[in-house]
Amino acid sequence: MNLAFYIAKRIAFNRQKSFSRFIIRLSVAATALSVMAMIITLAFVNGFQQTVSEKVFSFWGHVRVQKYEPNKSLVAEETPIEKNDTIELRLRKEPGVQQVQSFATKSAVLEKNKEIEGVLIKGIENGYDSSKLKPFLQEGRWISFADSLYSKEIIISKPMATTLRIKLNDTITVYFISIEDGSKTYRKLSVAGIYKTGIEEYDKLFVLSDLRLIRRVNNWGTNQTGGYEIFLKDYKNIDSVSNHLTDELPAEWMSRSIREVYPNIFDWLNIQDVNRNVIFIVMAVVAIINLITCLLILILERTRMVGILKAIGTPDGMIQQIFLYQATVITLAGIGIGFISGIGICFLQQYTGFIKLDEASYYVSTAPVHIIWWQVIAVCISTAVVCYLSLLIPTLLIRKINPVKAIQFR
Repeated sequence: MNLAFYIAKRIAFNRQKSFSRFIIRLSVAATALSVMAMIITLAFVNGFQQTVSEKVFSFWGHVRVQKYEPNKSLVAEETPIEKNDTIELRLRKEPGVQQVQSFATKSAVLEKNKEIEGVLIKGIENGYDSSKLKPFLQEGRWISFADSLYSKEIIISKPMATTLRIKLNDTITVYFISIEDGSKTYRKLSVAGIYKTGIEEYDKLFVLSDLRLIRRVNNWGTNQTGGYEIFLKDYKNIDSVSNHLTDELPAEWMSRSIREVYPNIFDWLNIQDVNRNVIFIVMAVVAIINLITCLLILILERTRMVGILKAIGTPDGMIQQIFLYQATVITLAGIGIGFISGIGICFLQQYTGFIKLDEASYYVSTAPVHIIWWQVIAVCISTAVVCYLSLLIPTLLIRKINPVKAIQFR
């Protein structure tokens, strides 16, 4: 049997009450707390970024293609473009593109119960993939496109319905004002559904309707549209796809990623990375300081033992191994407890949602959790490596201990 390991085991599992036992438990707890905090932080940051990003992308796709208007707000009515089969095929053939859909927006005013609300109506076509937006429907159903002229149904948001006191299947008046000549027209439309994404930029502004209605109000041709929204297979390619399409599209067209349209949301998500890194640094420092302090105390408490071992000719390296073995046990125990506690809390949140949030501030009502296992394993392994390297420092003091003085140490 390895002598250093045998001695370390005897010391580590010594049941006699001593100050070092308290320090060992404190170090295990500190290491466990650090690992648990890092795992929970990773899961929550990943959850926030994934959930909020999916909400943004579900409503507008990853990339928008429309008429080139550099001085115009990206959240406004579009200048119509002619639908082009060649360009549509080019968009669908772009590597990484999953889906291409037509859309158009139109400013309008909703009126109900003598209350009014300014909105931006987003027109969609019959073949629109509703699977991404249906999860946000809180009441009612999707728009029916059965009418040959245009659908007389719309979907409004929960905040709009509350403000205007609108209920499902109510008929509301929608006023359209022409930007060109200021002329006014209106339509009576029925509320087929009520949605809520939790993103204020969407819920307070957008209404969903039939694209044919917008064409009719704007006097557009049947082949005209506001633009295309493009869904990608991997959102990480959003910038590269957008930049490549900009180079490939006709000069009068432009491509914009949804990050450029709603930069404030993605800036907020990026801040979560900063918070994560700060927590990682703080937790790592706490774990390292506690373990170094613990090992120093263990060495000081066993000074006489070190002196005796040196006096009988035990090499310094073997004595160092005794304390490193003991410190490794402490580190692994802390990592194990931290892993179980961290994953346990993440699963508990995932299945019960006991941590509630202000949806207006965080875009979600319940803290989302997304566990990426390779990240969790990386946290455990990196913690073990960093702590082990840090523990080498206090063991160097063993080489400075004088056997004669150590044996006399009380």
